[in-house]
Amino acid sequence: MKNFRFAIFALSLLLVVSAARAQTTNVAARIPFDFVVGSQVLPAGDYTLRSTGMTGGVLVIHNSDGTATQTTLTNSNEKLNPAEKTVLVFHRLGGQYFLSEVWVAGYSRGRQIPRSSIETRMAMNHNEGEVVIVAALITH
Repeated sequence: MKNFRFAIFALSLLLVVSAARAQTTNVAARIPFDFVVGSQVLPAGDYTLRSTGMTGGVLVIHNSDGTATQTTLTNSNEKLNPAEKTVLVFHRLGGQYFLSEVWVAGYSRGRQIPRSSIETRMAMNHNEGEVVIVAALITH
């Protein structure tokens, strides 16, 4: 019983420490085209993207005039070297732009937005997709 309590305590401590170290995303960008997040089309404009939750897995996206807001679950994404610039990565399929990733300069971990059913269907119908990168700024 004593070992069980110690194991629970150690696991809890590990979770608290990893949550405290979770990178938060807090960026702003001018997106020059309409884009899709989940099943919602957001109009071109100035946007703020902020992660929430203990692990930063929820991303809240809203435009500067308050007319468009979307919340989406994200996955952690990692690469070998830290990102050189803060950017938003979009997939362009058949004239539609889909928000795909968010990277913050100086970090090797970013956020990845899972493909929506709309993007998956469009990917099956279009042979060539295009990656479009939009510069963003870190905000506080």
